[in-house]
Amino acid sequence: MSELVRLEQVERRFTRAQSVVRALDGVSFSVAAGERVALVGPSGCGKSTCLNLISGVDRPDAGRAHVLGLDLAQARERELELLRRRRIGIVFQAFHLVPHLTVAENVALPLALDGRADPARVRELLERVGLAARAEHYPGELSGGEEQRTAVARALVHRPALVVADEPTGNLDSRSGAAVLALLEELVRESGATLVVATHDARVAASADRVLELADGRLVAERARAG
Repeated sequence: MSELVRLEQVERRFTRAQSVVRALDGVSFSVAAGERVALVGPSGCGKSTCLNLISGVDRPDAGRAHVLGLDLAQARERELELLRRRRIGIVFQAFHLVPHLTVAENVALPLALDGRADPARVRELLERVGLAARAEHYPGELSGGEEQRTAVARALVHRPALVVADEPTGNLDSRSGAAVLALLEELVRESGATLVVATHDARVAASADRVLELADGRLVAERARAG
């Protein structure tokens, strides 16, 4: 399988209260096409910083980061924008739905931002996530589970090669979280996309092909799923 993501001795530093925080300190790993990888570790260990790099939202201070053939340190902002818009889907813990757009409009947003329209694809995903009857509702009228299912559909509507999810079950109760997890995995598997997810949820980690454990900005363990 070809590599979609490769980080080599990546460092990311932030200045807080006149001190330097090493959010990532020499992290190296790769993710193959079609693989499902979970990033685990305590809060502040660097999981979200890794996802920000992988999704092209951030750049490394040192080391090399390649995502879908693009060198993130050298890429122009327009290249990063197009990478996110066309080839990466992002699922956030806090949903980040646009409150004045309907469910259908939120799902269609990645297409609209790229000057495209695909009503059939939007309808298909709304059916798949069980929200066809809620298409004209607004986020404020949805439950947390419905909001996250909307976010999952939005992340996949443009058929991305890579899906990045940051604590996708973190704001949900256990029942809703399990349903969203199963749905995300099913849709990613069917599309052939690669999934990288940061999580505290043991169920999410257990379903991954490989688990990468971070602590204090370093990769401290790596394990493949048994069997």
